[in-house]
Amino acid sequence: MKNILFLLLIVIYSCKKEVKVIISSNENEVIEVYNYSELELILNTIDDNTYVINFWATWCAPCVKELPYFQELHNTYDKGNVKVILVSLDFPDKLESQLIPFVVKKNITAQVILLDDPNENIWIPKIDKSWSGALPATLIYNKNKRVFYEQSFTKELLFKEIEKFI
Repeated sequence: MKNILFLLLIVIYSCKKEVKVIISSNENEVIEVYNYSELELILNTIDDNTYVINFWATWCAPCVKELPYFQELHNTYDKGNVKVILVSLDFPDKLESQLIPFVVKKNITAQVILLDDPNENIWIPKIDKSWSGALPATLIYNKNKRVFYEQSFTKELLFKEIEKFI
């Protein structure tokens, strides 16, 4: 009986969709694969932090152009109350061949999440009703304010927008 229960627990645990890919020798540098329900927990966090959630992809030229600004924002506020999370919309089968090498090559140390949820017609309007699905897109929020941007950022504009939240 104990063996059957043990096997049942293993099967249940192994069915949980959780992928954690270590991208460097520093175990804090990982890419986690989330579905929308898992990401939604982050999108609705209410605490003393300001969250900068950037939706991007390696195949999106404007996204790649602005990524250094988000990385610099992360570096500037790394020990503060601004949390930068880069949500990749790359295809899940490109995780190892494209996304991980890109993150390593660009020395991205902000948190990267790969969103693996094919129901974009459901989750895009949940992120923001005005979002057409175009990239890049950014959600900045804290417990007092929430603003969605379907646009590219310059470094100056990104830092100016953050100042409105902190």
